[in-house]
Amino acid sequence: MKFANIFALEHLLTLGAYLFCIGFYGLITSQNMIKALMCLELVLNAVNINFVTFSNYFDTQHIKGEIFVLFIMAIAAAEAAIGLAIVLTIYRDRKSIRIDQFNLLK
Repeated sequence: MKFANIFALEHLLTLGAYLFCIGFYGLITSQNMIKALMCLELVLNAVNINFVTFSNYFDTQHIKGEIFVLFIMAIAAAEAAIGLAIVLTIYRDRKSIRIDQFNLLK
């Protein structure tokens, strides 16, 4: 018995939708770059929950959803490392990590 089968499909998809909405709202309203990166990670984790849920409920013989989750986790780790490196570089230069003060490309 897989772990996700003890929960109803609707509950797990609702959890994924709530996490996605919270992350997306935080992403579009945040003024801090660190907070925006954390909200982006929340969005990616919501997608991971949905992939694993659909994989466990509809594709029990194969592990395609879990493989996608591994790729998304690798991309999220790279995104976090590169994003934090960019934030640290901007902080050293500007002494601020507010998104509205980031006009380096203008």
